[in-house]
Amino acid sequence: MTTKMLSLYSTTMTEKMPSLYLSTINPHFSIISWKKKSFPVTGSRNLFTTTVHASRSKVDHQISRSQGHEEDSLLLMRSVLGSMERVYLKRNPTAKAILDLVKSVDDADHICYDHLAFRTFGVKGHGIESMASFFLDYGYKQQEELRFPAKKLKALWFSPPSGLPHEDAATGSGVNGPLPRIFISELLVDQLSPQAQEIIEKYIETSGSGYKHATLASALGSLTWKKPFFSDFQQLAKESEYAAWTLVNGYALNHVTISTHRLKTHLTNIRALNQFLQENGFKLNSEGGALKVSPDGLLLQSSTVADSISFKFSDGFTESVPCSYIEFAERLVLPQYKNLRKEEVKEFHRRDGFEVGNADKIFESTSKEQLTRRTG
Repeated sequence: MTTKMLSLYSTTMTEKMPSLYLSTINPHFSIISWKKKSFPVTGSRNLFTTTVHASRSKVDHQISRSQGHEEDSLLLMRSVLGSMERVYLKRNPTAKAILDLVKSVDDADHICYDHLAFRTFGVKGHGIESMASFFLDYGYKQQEELRFPAKKLKALWFSPPSGLPHEDAATGSGVNGPLPRIFISELLVDQLSPQAQEIIEKYIETSGSGYKHATLASALGSLTWKKPFFSDFQQLAKESEYAAWTLVNGYALNHVTISTHRLKTHLTNIRALNQFLQENGFKLNSEGGALKVSPDGLLLQSSTVADSISFKFSDGFTESVPCSYIEFAERLVLPQYKNLRKEEVKEFHRRDGFEVGNADKIFESTSKEQLTRRTG
């Protein structure tokens, strides 16, 4: 996509962008800026509209820095992911502190993400497809489905587009490095109690067609529905902590995952990384043990406990709510490639995909039990 095309895209977005309700969780972002305008009150709705402008200088910088390294069509996607990442790091100081710490002892220019994860409500178009459509448009491929009956969840993961230097040749760190997998889960709302369903659908109604702009909401750190009442948040939390989290965080990045086997120092071993983080005072999710291991022993994962953020509810209460966390994943070499020399091993030689048992425990990173657990 050329500079001229990006400028035209920005103009089109500005002219056609529908209304979004902007939460006060994080009104600051770099790639995209907004300003409030008046909106007519219809029934019980009282929403803000959003005028969105792409920063020309930021886009030009991305283009000049990335020319010759990747297809032009991916520049905008990386800019959007970069905006999501900035919102995530601003709201979650633990994640930023850990990234800075790892960079201080490893290769600061090549900290790669294994995957990015999002949560959604599986009702009236607001589920997995609302976030997935953006990535599918850029060549991501849908992979297998995972089910979590006890949590009333399902998830899909998406692999990066093929034929691009996303696995081993790409350089850069974070969202500017090798393209990450995408993991999107959704709450099976129709399996909840009538009371919980009523609460969720009440807010979904205020969103209107906001699900069509889930990616934009994530990049802005905004909710697409009306800011909730504290009483509704409390009621949902009693039945589904996942539901309560999604109500106040919306489409925000739930977590990013450092690919430990891509690190250059001894921290490439996830056990060594876990010990290093704990020695530096970081609290890891202890559900099922700090290290989560797949049955085949080839996928090893761990995560921190989520940060909390002060949230002002629409009924005037200001309370601390769970925000996001950071995860770590080590993918071991598949048995059929075990005789390869270390320098010959590529990403496709390693264990791919996800594991229900691991993911089920990782979900607990935002649970009240983990947030209130004492360190150690």
